[in-house]
Amino acid sequence: MKKIHTLITIIAATCLILSCASNPYAPTNKVYKKQTKVLSKELKHIPPPHPGTASTLNYAENWVGTTNFNLRRPNIVVIHHTAQDSVGQTLKTFTLERTQVSAHYVIGKNGEIYHMLNDLYRAWHGGNSQWGSNTDLNSSSIGIELDNNGFDEFSPLQIQSLMNLLKDLKEKYKIPAANFIGHSDIAPTRKNDPNRTFPWKALAKEGYGLWYDEIPVVDVPFLEDITLLDIIIPQEINIAINDSSVVTKTEIPELAPLLDVSPRVALKIIGYNVSDLPAAIKAFKLHFIQTEVDSTLTDYDLRVLNNLYKKYL
Repeated sequence: MKKIHTLITIIAATCLILSCASNPYAPTNKVYKKQTKVLSKELKHIPPPHPGTASTLNYAENWVGTTNFNLRRPNIVVIHHTAQDSVGQTLKTFTLERTQVSAHYVIGKNGEIYHMLNDLYRAWHGGNSQWGSNTDLNSSSIGIELDNNGFDEFSPLQIQSLMNLLKDLKEKYKIPAANFIGHSDIAPTRKNDPNRTFPWKALAKEGYGLWYDEIPVVDVPFLEDITLLDIIIPQEINIAINDSSVVTKTEIPELAPLLDVSPRVALKIIGYNVSDLPAAIKAFKLHFIQTEVDSTLTDYDLRVLNNLYKKYL
């Protein structure tokens, strides 16, 4: 009986060793588990540590713990591209402590999803960023990295896996459609991911982000089509030319404004940090226009912006 017990122990130990050997990330997984234990201990402090200097605050003698609470839930999803050469390189980057960067999920070109961090933990993916009045995106968002060098198109398998993941996250955490955004949206002066090939319109169609309605083509009269009479003659006034003929001025239709508010106000309503307006415009065009990604707003861009900001009100 003793020999059987010893044999079982040896087999179990062997399986454990082989399991660790088959997973090259076993050492970093061990670090992950250790860190979760440390964080769990912090949450278990009763009463919780008082903020600031306790001696200057008039705390009650008896601590009273509420019975009504749960864990915080993320309500924003930020999508990135890795700007690296392979998913393996990204996994290594996110498992080296010196890099000080991480994400909750990494999705490879083949559609394989790596869930690197519990959704309720705070990943370090947003950096110095802002969306609306939120200046700590890491504390309220889930970061998803797509394996992409920053220039290539995203693979169909990758996008399908992303769609499936977004569906799960939206249902689980009740994330509003407007809160699916890109890294460049929250950090327009520093970042340009995901790149201009990212299918934001397709995502919005499924409820992951907002998109603008179809913008009708507006015929604007060319300057050469407008005569001198159109410019100087008041509407509906008949005049004689050479005392032999009468010309009636044709009314020119009044064009609606391209944008009801200033670009700065519209972009701010959407969520962009407009302290650097050219950078905010460029980030807006990277997300919604995706052709001429620059800091100039064309007439078409203004119509798109006018349509969009109202959806964010």
